[in-house]
Amino acid sequence: MEKAILVGLGGFVGTFVRYVLGGLIARSKGGATFPYETLAVNVIGCLAIGVLAELAETRGIFSGTTRAILFIGVLGGFTTFSTFGYETVQLLRDGQAVPATWNVGLQLALGLGAVWAGSALARLLGGA
Repeated sequence: MEKAILVGLGGFVGTFVRYVLGGLIARSKGGATFPYETLAVNVIGCLAIGVLAELAETRGIFSGTTRAILFIGVLGGFTTFSTFGYETVQLLRDGQAVPATWNVGLQLALGLGAVWAGSALARLLGGA
């Protein structure tokens, strides 16, 4: 239970940082409509998980609890795109190009499809 609470606190930190960073970027982009906030968060999250995973794997510097707090909590609260990127790169590193390709395709197609379906369902139910 303690580990779950720590992961939750990490999620709070990641979410808070995402909110603050997104706000800073939104205020600085002028009238641009491109979602620079999301792009920045996803790229930063991918960079962070790449650095932390490499340190964890090559130097063993994080315990299982610390990994959970950082990867699931902080980075999960910041962006789940970092996990998607990490898992795809791991598949490629392991010589599993086909599953990596499927992962990318399915994440994009099913994710975008689910957004569309959810929107359509809300309209059907009279929510929009």
